[in-house]
Amino acid sequence: MTGAKITAIGTYVPAKRLTNADLEQMVDTNNEWIVGRTGIRERRISRQDEYTSDLCVAAVQDLMKRYGKSVEDVDMVLVATSTPDFSFPSVASLIQDRLNIQQTAGAMDLSAACAGFVYALHTAHSYVASGMHRKVLVIGADTISKITDYTDRSTCILFGDGAGAVLVESDKQSTGFLGYQLTSDGSGAHHVYRTGLAHKVNNIELIDTQMLVQNGREVFRWAVRTVPLGVQQLLEKAELGLEQVDWFIPHSANMRMIEPICERMNYPMEQVLHSLVNFGNTSAATIPLALDLGIREGKVKNGQKILMYGFGAGLTQAGQLVELNLDERVGEPTLL
Repeated sequence: MTGAKITAIGTYVPAKRLTNADLEQMVDTNNEWIVGRTGIRERRISRQDEYTSDLCVAAVQDLMKRYGKSVEDVDMVLVATSTPDFSFPSVASLIQDRLNIQQTAGAMDLSAACAGFVYALHTAHSYVASGMHRKVLVIGADTISKITDYTDRSTCILFGDGAGAVLVESDKQSTGFLGYQLTSDGSGAHHVYRTGLAHKVNNIELIDTQMLVQNGREVFRWAVRTVPLGVQQLLEKAELGLEQVDWFIPHSANMRMIEPICERMNYPMEQVLHSLVNFGNTSAATIPLALDLGIREGKVKNGQKILMYGFGAGLTQAGQLVELNLDERVGEPTLL
């Protein structure tokens, strides 16, 4: 086994803002109601001709600009997304071509919804630590607005679009990846879905729609009950205590979900990073966006322990504890 670490990060969100005031003109809601129940004030929405691959390219370009990195020698591209440009080919294949990455690189998409980025990060670590790959590009990106029903006030207030990318590279001296936790409970698959070829799961008939459908109450109950347990199990395997975690980055689903999770963990909200206030729930992009916001604001520094924990449709969870050791920055980040 060889060492691996995250060496660079880049992010991107579309220019168009969808504020709570805008939503007041679209559905029966208001700013106070949205903020009180979610903590979200605005979200970014992709253009009609702007797709997940476009967001991915922009996030990687931000990474390259800030850290002076080349990606042409990347030997694996992993994209976590629930909103690919096409069912096939994969977004990862499109990224390989558009960024001139060597054709000997592997390229594949991962589908784990809001836990996708952490799943992809775990996969990248496995590839690099095994010695099979040396430099893996990991991207979490979604254009959830394209599958959001803007007549359903319970879901349309939540979602936005964005992308985050990191490089995971081989480093014999690094112990950057400290522990992980993966869980799956398919018995709750009908609580968050988008129909495809099938219209029934767990013997339950689904609403036949190409839009995202979510039972927010059931997802809330599941996450608040199970995420603290998953975090505890991860830390036990890593032989570390929660007090040794400098920053906790849960999936930015809803502030009213994050607060009780942290309360049950007895973890201070001042050490929680999220990206939902200005970007909403961006699915696979929430965690890299939150990490990057912490870096941009000067909160997150090398040597600190970061616990990332994604959860969502499936129902899936994925946690990853890392010790941050980014390369020295050489350029300024793109404005978010």
